[in-house]
Amino acid sequence: MSRCWSSTSWCSAGGSPRLSPDNQTTFIVSPEEAGLRIDRFLALRRPDLSRSRLQALIAAGEVGVAGRRPKPSRLLKPGEVVTLRVPPPVPLDLRPEPIPLDIVYENDDLLVVNKPAGLVVHPGAGHSTGTLVHALLHHCRTLSGIGGVRRPGIVHRLDRGTSGLLVVATTDRAHLALSAQLKARSVERRYLALVHGRLPRREGVIETAIGRDPRHRLRMAVRPAGLGKTAVTHFTVLEPLGRFTYLEARLKTGRTHQIRVHLAHLGFPVVGDETYRGRGVAGAFQDPELRRLARALDGHALHAATLGFTHPVSGARLEFSAPLPPAFERLLGYLRSSIPTRA
Repeated sequence: MSRCWSSTSWCSAGGSPRLSPDNQTTFIVSPEEAGLRIDRFLALRRPDLSRSRLQALIAAGEVGVAGRRPKPSRLLKPGEVVTLRVPPPVPLDLRPEPIPLDIVYENDDLLVVNKPAGLVVHPGAGHSTGTLVHALLHHCRTLSGIGGVRRPGIVHRLDRGTSGLLVVATTDRAHLALSAQLKARSVERRYLALVHGRLPRREGVIETAIGRDPRHRLRMAVRPAGLGKTAVTHFTVLEPLGRFTYLEARLKTGRTHQIRVHLAHLGFPVVGDETYRGRGVAGAFQDPELRRLARALDGHALHAATLGFTHPVSGARLEFSAPLPPAFERLLGYLRSSIPTRA
């Protein structure tokens, strides 16, 4: 399949699954398929759709079993009728925007960008303009199309509130090779974080399953084995700072919100993280200047400081680093000068 970018739209040349006129398909559960979860059943019947896409369609009410909306965990019975409706794609007119980029490295196959906190990586709900993708479309002649219409060139993401390094593929060849390295866990990713609380150990490994929070669909959570994907985070304490800890986190896996979820699960949420901050952290900001500096982060105190990978064409090992954003540096400086570092 070939893809291209024009000044007005993202275009795709190639085939796509053919649907009925109303985009609805009906399936009858066979005896061999009885007992399958409905999301697993649909993944087998519609291999052109990802498991996460199917789960989203189930949550949106686009899937029915015997005329009722099922849960993704619903186990099917033989002879049941399952309907699936795939809504037509919403027209998306991605236009390049002259948003400044901090480019650390660039060649014909990829570029490494130092993303500021507050910048959303790709278009989504509530963010149809002003994203990193819009900036890339303005800067790059080509971008890989493997990520789809909304994510051209995007190999991996950083959360809106996280600053730091990420690699962007300008060719499909580079995208495939970089994705393979991520899957093989050979990409080095080191983050710097400021968290609430004092960690009892200088270093350690957090290994849990992470999945969608069953109570809050926009959040992730540590889940029982079998209900999430394995996530591994190594951490090293760099500096205790009174009621806070400055640390380094190294990813072995790359689950959504992984570092934030893992640290919050242990009781040490990242400073500025409104999603996973938990209870009892408001008292840490009685000092008005500290509160002001934390708000100035434009996100949370998490920075992707180091990124290392093998160049997909030359085979050379590349490693890049990005300094802490000034707002993060000012917050650390204030803690060092104003808060006792020994309990």
